[in-house]
Amino acid sequence: MKTNSFLSFFAPKDIKFLPMLSEASNVLVHSAELLTQLFDPKGNADRVELCKLIKAEEVKGDKVTGRVFKALNETFITPFDREDIYELTEEIDDSIDAINRAAHKVLLYDPHHLPECTVLLSEIVRKATVEVQSAVSELSRLKKTDHQFREHCIEIKRLEEKADVVYEEGIINLFKNETDTVELIKLKEIIQELEKSANKINNIGKVLKTILVKYA
Repeated sequence: MKTNSFLSFFAPKDIKFLPMLSEASNVLVHSAELLTQLFDPKGNADRVELCKLIKAEEVKGDKVTGRVFKALNETFITPFDREDIYELTEEIDDSIDAINRAAHKVLLYDPHHLPECTVLLSEIVRKATVEVQSAVSELSRLKKTDHQFREHCIEIKRLEEKADVVYEEGIINLFKNETDTVELIKLKEIIQELEKSANKINNIGKVLKTILVKYA
């Protein structure tokens, strides 16, 4: 019989899900850390090598996602709502994919310079992934740490809103100051991909908030 107890999800027979979710969040954070190196304002980053490393993280994330989905298919009774596990895993995977796309745009377009807004956006993305990682690490003790968990969700949303502001200001400055049309097009797409990454991570926050409402 299916139980609604959140903590029973982490009983020994179901302990496999928490480490996999933590592994996925770790991949997310590492991808974001590499992304900030790619947008390092010092301009010394090896773009090709960093993009390869980010792609490797994306592949790693796909493998973790596959293992979670396989485990869901093989678990007939899940003490924790199946759809919540699925959505959380999928949103983390989508966010890793978004980070990879943002990095790939830099490699593809090879812009002459990267504006300050890209540095700020990549750092916002990194900070948001750390909040996700912290929240995921608290899933096993949600009833005891619901206040902290809620704060992580709030911070993820705050960072997404900050990203929107940085994005808008960045686009305005780009059209105001960039005189090379080709560069303008390149940078506009890169900035957009970074903003999309922040939005994707906010989607993880929404799933986490749903879990909080259900089980805290």
